[in-house]
Amino acid sequence: MTVTRVAIADDSVLFREGVARILGESGFEVIGIVGDVDSLVALVTADPPDVAVVDLRMPPDFSDEGIQAAERVRRLAPGVGLLLLSQYVEAHHALRLMNDFDHGVGYLLKDRVSDLVTFRNDVRRVAAGDIVIDPELVRRLVARARQHDPIDKLTARERAVLALMAQGLSNSALSAELHLSVKTIEAHVRSIFVKLGLELDEREHRRVLAVLAFLRT
Repeated sequence: MTVTRVAIADDSVLFREGVARILGESGFEVIGIVGDVDSLVALVTADPPDVAVVDLRMPPDFSDEGIQAAERVRRLAPGVGLLLLSQYVEAHHALRLMNDFDHGVGYLLKDRVSDLVTFRNDVRRVAAGDIVIDPELVRRLVARARQHDPIDKLTARERAVLALMAQGLSNSALSAELHLSVKTIEAHVRSIFVKLGLELDEREHRRVLAVLAFLRT
């Protein structure tokens, strides 16, 4: 089994050391841990990892430095996956990520790190080129009220499928999660896309982008 190589960037020494320990004990190779954007860019361009785990807010302004770092990394090392961690649910930052990057990107709340199995899987998914979205962000986007909202056309089951689909789950994964046959899941997915006026696309990351583009409006 190939070892996933990871770089970590967070201004909090305790947090980045904790993440490094979690990943190191889980079989990842941590190639470096840094506390600012410039150090991260220098690290990944000198020795590109499979994925960089990056705090959204870092010095000097603690605003969107993580996204700025992600943009610089993607230009200089296009093959590096980018997993952004945030203390808060900030939909505008997450949607910016989804718009600017079409593969190998993720947005998670820092609380998710405590779910070790899920966190390890999410890091590997981003490294493999998937898109990972925090379930809490998806829940808020799906649940928010809007006038003349096409989501109102969806059944309760279709809403559940949509929320999981927006997290990047394949039809087979949806089947396992909801305890429904793959054929039933496929029917729900077709119905959702018809009701939302979205074109079907079998590539999973494109499905996520399509759903997020709709939820953003």
